Amino acid sequence: MQIESGPAEDSAAHTPVGHGDMAPLKLEEFLPYRLNVVASLVSQSLSRIYADRYNIGVPEWRVLVTLGQYGMMTGKAIGAHSHMHKTKVSRAVAMLEKRKLLARRSNRADLRESFLALTPAGREMYEDLAPVALDFSNRLYEAIEPADRPALERAISRLTERSTQLSAEFAKARRGG
Repeated sequence: MQIESGPAEDSAAHTPVGHGDMAPLKLEEFLPYRLNVVASLVSQSLSRIYADRYNIGVPEWRVLVTLGQYGMMTGKAIGAHSHMHKTKVSRAVAMLEKRKLLARRSNRADLRESFLALTPAGREMYEDLAPVALDFSNRLYEAIEPADRPALERAISRLTERSTQLSAEFAKARRGG
């Protein structure tokens, strides 16, 4: 004999069971989650501009802007600067190279890596994109009162430093050191 559930039982099966306001961890109040949501929303908004205009994604954008800023770097240095995993950097470099937006030059001191630089077409894209990105940033800043902006900058710097420290501490603990 099979018992069928009614509508009330079906909806109860999909209702989260927990502590509600008494839960020790509330995702919507959890600072790492909130920072991730903000970063994700900002990245999605900005990426709509360069994805529509240039048909590039976030990793390609980061490589392009990093090379636009610094001129010539290795893939490893780009990854460290932009906080991207080496495979993402590698794929982005390959795509930008295929589109002739960056060029690679062998490193005679270490043949395992290459120096990367924007081509004239890549430099032109960077110079076209930079003012649009800066305008986006300025429009985002408009949500923060001018008097509060230095505090925001300090908070971002301190959270970045603290996250780096905590990551190192957890890595050291995991190694047993």
